[in-house]
Parts: sequence; C-alpha cells; structure tokens
Amino acid sequence: MAKPWTKKQCYSMPAALLIAFCFSWILVSVGAASELRNQLRFSKDGHFKILQVADMHFADGKSTPCLNVLPSQIDGCSDLNTSAFIHRMIEAEKPHLIVFTGDNIFGYDATDAAASMNAAFAPAVSSSIPWAAVLGNHDQESTLSREGVMKHIVEMKHTLSQLNPPEFEDIDGFGNYNLEVSGAEGSSLHNKSVLNLYFLDSGDYSTVSTISGYGWIKPSQQYWFQRTSKKLRKAYVRNPDGQKSGAPGLVYFHIPLPEFARFDSSNFTGVKQEGISSATVNSGFFTTMLEAGDVKAVFTGHDHINDFCGKLININLCYAGGFGYHAYGKAGWARRARVVLATLEKGEQGGWREVKVIKTWKRLDDKYLTTIDSQVLWSRSSGVDHEERKMLVALEWFPSICHEDKPSLSREKVRFKY
Repeated sequence: MAKPWTKKQCYSMPAALLIAFCFSWILVSVGAASELRNQLRFSKDGHFKILQVADMHFADGKSTPCLNVLPSQIDGCSDLNTSAFIHRMIEAEKPHLIVFTGDNIFGYDATDAAASMNAAFAPAVSSSIPWAAVLGNHDQESTLSREGVMKHIVEMKHTLSQLNPPEFEDIDGFGNYNLEVSGAEGSSLHNKSVLNLYFLDSGDYSTVSTISGYGWIKPSQQYWFQRTSKKLRKAYVRNPDGQKSGAPGLVYFHIPLPEFARFDSSNFTGVKQEGISSATVNSGFFTTMLEAGDVKAVFTGHDHINDFCGKLININLCYAGGFGYHAYGKAGWARRARVVLATLEKGEQGGWREVKVIKTWKRLDDKYLTTIDSQVLWSRSSGVDHEERKMLVALEWFPSICHEDKPSLSREKVRFKY
C-alpha cells in the first residue's frame, strides 16, 4: 500500500512535478466543492424539504445547563438535549437540506468556539445531509472572530455554506451566498434551478456610533442579492425549457426585519410572545426583495419565543421559534423547529415541472414531535406577478416602518440578550 503524502515527501519532489501535482489537487478540490454546491435537487417524488434550526446557543455540551425549562426538566438537561432534538427531527422529517439560522453557539459560554461548533453541527454532519448556516449576533463572542467562525463552518463536512461570493470582494459581513435547487432527475428542468435559496449575514450590532441596537443587511449585500436574483431569473426564462417567470426564492438570515412588527394575532399563524428585536433603522431590504420579485418567504430566528409566520405584500415573514436548550425560552413552551416543503407540478406528459406549492409547519420537541401550524406559504396559482410587485413599490404602497411598540435598546442592553 502506498504511503500517504507527507510534507517532507512533497518538498523532495522535482519542482515541475510538484507544481503539476499541487495544481491538479486544486482543480480536484475546486471541482469537488462545485459538485457539492450543485448537488441540491428535487427528489423523484417531486419534493424538496428544508429543516430550519434557529438559535441553538450551543456552548460546552454536557456541562452547559438548560435555560427556562420546567423544574422537572432541569436535572441532566444540557446542550445534549439540543443535539438529541436535531437527531429526532432528522429521523422524523428526513430533510434534503438543514439550515441553521444563526446563534449556532453562544459565544460567552463557549470555552472554545471551534469545539463548540463541531459539537453543535455534529448531528447534521453525521447524517451526511447537506447543510448550510448563517451567523447570528452571538457566534463570534468566543475565541474566533466573525470571519473566523464562518471560515470554520465552511471547512466542515457536508456543508454547503460559503464565506462570501468570490466575485463580490467588498461585500459586508460573512456568509452571504446562494444555493440552487435543480429540478427532479430526468425531468425537462433537471438542469435548471427551480428553487433559489439566499443566505445573508444580518450582522451582530450596529457599527455606526450614532445608531444603537442590532445590525442590519447593508447596501453591498442588497446589491449582491439584486444581481444574483436577476441572473437567476434570466437563466430560468432562457431556452432550452425557458419559463414564463422566475423560479421562487426563499431567504434565510438571523435578525428579523422591522417589517415583522407589522403583524398582530389577526394576520399571522403562530404566536408573538415578545417584541421584534430588529435593527433600530430600516435598511430597505424588504423593498429590495419586493423589487426582485422572486422571494416568497423569509426565515429568521433571534426572538426565541416568537414563532409566527405572516404575509406582507405576498412575502411571508417567518420565525422558526427557539430550538436550543441553552437559549432563553419559556418554561412549558416546547422548543421547536420549522420545516418547509416545496412540491413540483406535474406536466401534461406526466413529468415534473416547476414548483407548484410551498408549505410549512413546525415540530415541537415533545413526546410525539407534535406538528403544529401547517400552512401554505405560496402556490403558483395565487402569486402576485413580477410587474404587479414593481407597481406596488413604484406607487409607494408600502408605508414606512417605525418602532412604536418597542423602545430602542442600547448596545449594552442588547449584547447580553440570551
């Protein structure tokens, strides 16, 4: 059996051979990474399922206690309960993709950021299911910078996460990228992305001295989103098998937009048990998504005991609800996860076509993994088309947002929120 390459052996090679070897290794690595990113595809039965895990707040494993649980649950409760919940959800739902929407670790209580992340994502890694992650406001508060955290995630097994789009060197944040989900194998759209997924870094805290509170999605990120959405739309309507309109898109990030405050119990599904902890300024990203025309739903975390989903000008704004046991919660209110299922339409010849409907529901970490709040987020027959959206924006139908129900939080107050 040949011995593995060692550093000494590599340096003893002739220079030309060494260069050729290293160049070949780079090509193989890049090819493997590209193949991994492009592996998302609808199943043969026309489905694509996403499991969203919000706010794990993982720290040091067994030694990290649970927060806000019933007295009967305290003994022996730790980060391992969070891991067990992920395993249960994977087994029950068998998702095609797992998305972690930030505060994956709780930096202040994580002795070693890399070790904490390895343990937090271990259930996804061991399942061999593709997974993706974005950052929250607590991930960088341990032994790695925000960039360092995202670089570590990108190097983990089975992840589709990316540090940033290589063609946008000056983009703000870390973990801005998109993933394409191709049509079912053997269908006429098997070489087209029929579902587009966008991931953005919503920041941690304001970096502007005159603005307090949480971070927001910056103009450079919105520009990247606009360019990417436009490119994907052009590819989808282009022949062969060009479609009449763009493929639907879903967006994932951590901190909710100010527009989440537009809902009350009369116009959402789920519960609102705390204020909307968005940035104290409105960056305009909701309007940017409206203008793009392809986004059907946005999924966030951050506010752990909110789990509602409401529709505003035909874009659904959805919380997942708190997942992690070391995150603040509400005793007696079960930790939960959100599931999204996109289903393809059958063509006249019986083959799978484009996305017909997108549904969602939540699962509780109780004895039965109870399913609650099933709802249709979007269907092809009910959507507002691209031109109607642009008209709504042009007419300034959407009012400005203000935080009338919640005072601004100082940086010192928000940075210690669990």
